[in-house]
Amino acid sequence: MFDKKRYGRLKWACRRGMLELDVLFIPFAESGFNELSLQQQEVFERLLVCDDPDLYAWFMGHQECEDPELRGMVEHILSRVKV
Repeated sequence: MFDKKRYGRLKWACRRGMLELDVLFIPFAESGFNELSLQQQEVFERLLVCDDPDLYAWFMGHQECEDPELRGMVEHILSRVKV
């Protein structure tokens, strides 16, 4: 379970300084994170420790993440923002 302090650190980690990532992570943390299972929340937390160039490549479709759990989280986040 994510207590208030852990969730606060997670939200802070969503602030990447790269607009393309910020517009994905911050809204997801605020509106989609609580809908995830505990396992999925931990995968999202793990995603946030990845390097920005890798995250950018995965989210922009330039590269595919080799880790299946992280790749699934990338796809989940992208599915929430596509119209």
